[in-house]
Amino acid sequence: MRGIKETKFNFPGQTGVYNGKVRDVYSVKDKIVIVASDRISAFDHILPKPIPYKGQILTQLAKHFLNASTHIVPNWLEANPDPNVSIGKKADPIKLEMVVRGYLAGHAWREYKAGRRMICGVPMPEGMKEGDKFPSPIITPATKAEEGHDEDISKEEILSQGIVSQVDWNKLAIYALQLFHLGTEMAAEKGLILVDTKYEFGMYQGDIILIDEIHTPDSSRYYYSEGYSQRQERGAKQKQLSKEFVREWLMENGFQGKEGQVMPVMPDSFVDNVTDRYAELYQLLTGHQLDRVPSDDVLHRIESNVTNYFQN
Repeated sequence: MRGIKETKFNFPGQTGVYNGKVRDVYSVKDKIVIVASDRISAFDHILPKPIPYKGQILTQLAKHFLNASTHIVPNWLEANPDPNVSIGKKADPIKLEMVVRGYLAGHAWREYKAGRRMICGVPMPEGMKEGDKFPSPIITPATKAEEGHDEDISKEEILSQGIVSQVDWNKLAIYALQLFHLGTEMAAEKGLILVDTKYEFGMYQGDIILIDEIHTPDSSRYYYSEGYSQRQERGAKQKQLSKEFVREWLMENGFQGKEGQVMPVMPDSFVDNVTDRYAELYQLLTGHQLDRVPSDDVLHRIESNVTNYFQN
């Protein structure tokens, strides 16, 4: 199996489909059916080769964390009839990514390194280095772009543009910080540090619900707890489990998604390495070894399982 690169289903009762960077979202009756492909994206570009089992890992991890967080905020998920499929409520998405950062890394670090001390209207302390912990987690929202790059946006801009009301912003901020606290605790139990992550929300029957996925390696960055302090003290790079190492490989090969740059093709050995890293994170976070569901025809299996779900 070399991964699911695309899906072109036509389920009974289907009324529409939206193809995201990684997930294909089908509208079926009054539900949405999210099929997680094995595509992988970085710098807002889809890489040429899929990562085998990545879709299954993301689906199962999202299920694990969504089920663990229902006491904080209701979510969209109702069923997983296939290892790669999630089915649930069709919410009206709020066009924001609620990014929560507990540590200075990734995009925030790149901004900091460039001399900026403000991100999304939130000040960052002087004297920090990559991987340092913020005094307390910060929310750095981004607009949810239909195409191209998501853009940083401040709370003040969100309110002035009327993206959400003050009341709803307060709810989103509380939910995001409580979810981050839960994710931090769950990661710590497994010897990991939740560095940063993003949450997406939607409106369903007048209420805010959590949508999409949470705390997966596509939406989150993790460090290993063991040796973290020592690595920080000597200025070494943190050992991490996330998609960042794919971004780093791309940058080493001259690609950051900028105009005129050519996307490099990952060798199969690196693709297998990415699968293993995702599987390792799954095992660490859930305590279970990944059941690599074999199938000569994964697409037929998915179609059959989803069709059976709606017929029963």
